[in-house]
Amino acid sequence: MRNIIYIINPISGSGVKKGLEQLIEQKTKNAGIPFEIFPSVASGDYSFLIPVIKEKKITDVVIAGGDGTVSQVAGSLMNTNVNFGILPFGSGNGLAYAAKIPKQPAKALDIIFSGKPSAIDGFYVNDQFACMLCGLGFDAKVAHEFAKQPKRGLKTYASLVSKNFFAADTYDFIVESNGLTFSTEAFFISVANSNQFGNNFTIAPRALLSDGLLDIVIVKKTAKPLLLFNLIKQILGGRINKVENSLNLPVIYFQTKSLIIKNKSNAPMHIDGDPAETPEELKIEVNKKCFRLIQPQ
Repeated sequence: MRNIIYIINPISGSGVKKGLEQLIEQKTKNAGIPFEIFPSVASGDYSFLIPVIKEKKITDVVIAGGDGTVSQVAGSLMNTNVNFGILPFGSGNGLAYAAKIPKQPAKALDIIFSGKPSAIDGFYVNDQFACMLCGLGFDAKVAHEFAKQPKRGLKTYASLVSKNFFAADTYDFIVESNGLTFSTEAFFISVANSNQFGNNFTIAPRALLSDGLLDIVIVKKTAKPLLLFNLIKQILGGRINKVENSLNLPVIYFQTKSLIIKNKSNAPMHIDGDPAETPEELKIEVNKKCFRLIQPQ
């Protein structure tokens, strides 16, 4: 017998959530499944739900929000043996789109009722859990500015990307992975479990949600027109290399189970689209098949 908790983030993305609770109530009652609805919490700590999950034998936790909310909920509750579902209401929805979960609320709810839970990877950045993507540099700077905007959504995000592009700085990093240490000056570093930034914008085209590997994309210092050219090449199918084989390329793209990044220039950082404090050193390690995500069959 299934029993669902829904968590709704009222401020994620730009989608109109008016009527969402009524839609959830109607479709979940029609499916004959007991449920409760909770709002998201600003602290990102959902451990207060653990007693509820145990007492009421909750089987599924469904998040109506963006990647940041999904990451916080899954990181807090992954040891409770529940399945996780997503109703994509963020600005990017990278994890949902990588899992082929539709953006339309009614269709996403249908996946909750008819889909199949499948174990996927996550990873830790120092002690913080991430479900999809960690970025240092340009995209993180945009994420920090985006978090301060009164109006969210793709249009706002795209405007900030355009505004920051030609003034973008590079940052100095030292990377240790796969038995190799190297220095690089880069616009950004992405550590990806999903294949995209969000909004179906691909950054790590070979990434899979459950392959036990992280995809590392480092976009090195180059002239801005060449930067655009190299990003387009990456989006269209960047080729995975061994680290040593890609050091002389404009985009370094490799896979690993763990890495250390020394952030020499104090580059800004985001985790799953949410701004995060920037440490001097990041120890990043994959957490294989650590939580179950309900996906289309």
